[in-house]
Amino acid sequence: MTVSCTPNDFLAGLQRERLLAIIRATDPDAALAASLALFASGIRFLEVSLVTTDALGIIAELARLAPSDCLVGAGTVLTIDDVHRSAAAGATFMVTPAVTDAIAESAQLGLPVCAGALTPTEVVAARSAGATVVKLFPGSFGGPAYLKALRDPLPDVPFVPVGGVDAALAAQYFAVGALAVGIGSPLLGDAARGGDLDALRGRAAGFLAVRDDVNQLAAARA
Repeated sequence: MTVSCTPNDFLAGLQRERLLAIIRATDPDAALAASLALFASGIRFLEVSLVTTDALGIIAELARLAPSDCLVGAGTVLTIDDVHRSAAAGATFMVTPAVTDAIAESAQLGLPVCAGALTPTEVVAARSAGATVVKLFPGSFGGPAYLKALRDPLPDVPFVPVGGVDAALAAQYFAVGALAVGIGSPLLGDAARGGDLDALRGRAAGFLAVRDDVNQLAAARA
């Protein structure tokens, strides 16, 4: 069973866990099974995109079944209504693809929000609207070099690159200061469509190994 958390708790937890899994699927049963397999593998932050078939039903089931230290959020949150429907289903954080009214609404409700932005103007607007962290999307637009360029004038913004992030690229993003990374198809593969869950667990282990290396390096520098 998931529990709610404050934006500060969300930020601290995401900085520790480093990985935000992203579920997009058309098979609700397979999406649920893949999500639970990720939790069992050690993934603690998971977003169910609202473009997923029966997304709210999946969120509700995950809120009921997930381990107590796991957080289930809603993704592709665009509108104020999306925020309220997702929260009612049990989502404990919101993820937007862009700067929308959903950011301020989430913040007003005390919900952590990972707000999508690409340009410096959008990043500043997202933070001003109440974003807990900024989802750099699409991260594939400029990769780690672009994130580094953004962080030079905006060093205090917690960035979470999303879009085509595999384990090797995740390590590169962490090296230039990403707080965490959002991982979709490079992690899920075909698992959310009924594919091999053992292969999913293997990919999760690869990402977690990268996370552990980063955290160990950070601890050594502290």
